[in-house]
Amino acid sequence: MKVSYRKISYSWLSLIFLCGLSASASGQISGPPGKVDVGDSAPAFTAKDDKGKGWKSTDYIGKKILVVYFYPADLTGGCTKQACGFRDDMKKLQGKDVEIVGVSGDSVRNHQLFIKEHDLNFTLLADEDGGVAKKFGVPLRPGGSIKRTLDGKEETLTRGVTAARWTFVIDKKGKVVLKNTKVKAADDSKAILNLVNKLKS
Repeated sequence: MKVSYRKISYSWLSLIFLCGLSASASGQISGPPGKVDVGDSAPAFTAKDDKGKGWKSTDYIGKKILVVYFYPADLTGGCTKQACGFRDDMKKLQGKDVEIVGVSGDSVRNHQLFIKEHDLNFTLLADEDGGVAKKFGVPLRPGGSIKRTLDGKEETLTRGVTAARWTFVIDKKGKVVLKNTKVKAADDSKAILNLVNKLKS
């Protein structure tokens, strides 16, 4: 009896495909490692904050709505507009139990300079090796350096990696309710406020 290897191959492919669909439907598979989508449980992460202390996402999830926004670099045009937007809307956001945390490949010192220069009123995390960004599937490019004059002194700010500008919102149950990969820097805080208002209603 002749056996068609082509038919066997198709049969195995069909079985693998169906098993994949079944696993996805049951919630056991939610995409490749490092990819986070709306509806997924947010990955737990730790990093150094702008004071050089350890910051844990698990200290906030379950207590507040957590906004994790990734941005390319401190003290650059779009990133400054984005940060200042969150600064200006902070009272409204805090009134809705929202915790904002910005993440970039900058060092703790870079963050301290950024915060001082623009009077920022929320936490920045130093993700110099891109470990946090990778957990969320945020694209990374090599780091770099920029020079800025601050308080009359020239400073060189060097970052380990350069993350894409992506924003995630995590609800109090630890689920991702927003994944924005096309962030408009100056409007990000307003977009978050609009979303939170809908979540509360």
